[in-house]
Amino acid sequence: MSLLITDECINCDVCEPECPNGAIYQGEEIYEINPDLCTECVGHYEVSQCVEVCPVDCIIIDPDNKETREQLQAKYEKIISESA
Repeated sequence: MSLLITDECINCDVCEPECPNGAIYQGEEIYEINPDLCTECVGHYEVSQCVEVCPVDCIIIDPDNKETREQLQAKYEKIISESA
């Protein structure tokens, strides 16, 4: 599952630099997460770094983008191979 930033986001700027895949970006009003790039940090870390640093706990699992750990691993491997 990719993650989702809710409208409770305060634009504190701490999540974006923590994302190893570059999935987090500034949207029109709040930060957003590109589900095609979000692997919940699978392949990089044991826990999602953006969730760890978010001071208002506004990053949740996106109910519209459910993926297994295996699918997230495959997405990570694809992202890595494309960036090489």
